[in-house]
Amino acid sequence: MYKDLISAKKKDFDNALEFAKNEAAAIRTGRANPSMVQDLPVEYIGSRVTIKEVASITVPEPRTLVIQPWDSGALASIEKGIRESSLGLNPTNDGKAVRLTIPALTEERRKEFIKVLHQKMEEARIRIRNIREDIVKKVNHAVKEKTAREDDLFKAKEELQKLIDGLHKKLDELSKKKEQELMSG
Repeated sequence: MYKDLISAKKKDFDNALEFAKNEAAAIRTGRANPSMVQDLPVEYIGSRVTIKEVASITVPEPRTLVIQPWDSGALASIEKGIRESSLGLNPTNDGKAVRLTIPALTEERRKEFIKVLHQKMEEARIRIRNIREDIVKKVNHAVKEKTAREDDLFKAKEELQKLIDGLHKKLDELSKKKEQELMSG
């Protein structure tokens, strides 16, 4: 019974991990990376879309991103979306593409980004914890309703703990890797 619940929530656990990966990828390291801007929202033909939906993003040099929209009408929207983001980047529009030069990070800025990284990792841990609590609550309810044994509750907690320990290990590895990128970038 509990195995079905855990299997059903596996996608939620994977989504929490994916959330952490995406959030970590979006944090600037001083090097150009398309993931920094690809999911930024822009206004295009009256609807909200992400940059990756309207343009290609290339990295011609280690500190330069070039965003080339498939329709030149999206240039101004892309430029505006980047300016309004919290990235602190200054885009230049050459009429064909938007260029971004990624400035080197100061020590203070690196530490700020590490704090943000830790907050995002904690958000992912909270998501994982909430999923675990939901499963335990359902198994508890089943035990009270006599549709599951008391033993199932302990087995569920044990199996969940193994799964969560693995997820936390992945989050820690992701966090350490990103911290190293930030401090060496």
